[in-house]
Amino acid sequence: MNIPIREVSRAERPALLSHFLVLGPEDRRLRFGAPLSDYSVQQYVERIDFAHDAVFAVADDELRFLGVAHVARGNGHAELGVSVLEHHRERGVGSALLERAHLHARNWGVRALFMHCLTENAAMMRLARRQQMEIVTEAGEADAWLKLPPPDAASHFGAVFAQRVALFDHALKSQLAATRRIAAALTSGTASRDQER
Repeated sequence: MNIPIREVSRAERPALLSHFLVLGPEDRRLRFGAPLSDYSVQQYVERIDFAHDAVFAVADDELRFLGVAHVARGNGHAELGVSVLEHHRERGVGSALLERAHLHARNWGVRALFMHCLTENAAMMRLARRQQMEIVTEAGEADAWLKLPPPDAASHFGAVFAQRVALFDHALKSQLAATRRIAAALTSGTASRDQER
């Protein structure tokens, strides 16, 4: 299944915040490694440096983010954090986000992609194993590393193509969502006039 994954911009911080706030307490703890309050989540989103890092999202037909990957560029490596809403798991969203993050980090020229998570985060542990990441566990926490080959023309083209497909998907969803809102407004206006008669 091909899942359109779009790199999002700083203008979409509200959608990112909404995504993280929808996560339940346990999902937040597993995503961030500690239980975070709404305020702490808001501070995390505000601190994302879109000029230095990259954020990717999978959106539904109403443009709500179902899955998000934050790729933070480090010294010689990139660190990845992934979250997928509960009712959209086991559909390949996490794997697709990891593959897109892998491609982006490779094109940065970093040598490795790194994920840190709690060992009880079964979904992330499965994802890391499926991608053949090297996993080191200690004291209930796990570090997973994936060595990255140098970027080449194919990796750059792949990233551009993936973003173009995702932008086209986003444009279609935006138009459909706007059409639905207009239709709903017209329908409710018609119903109101009928009630007045």
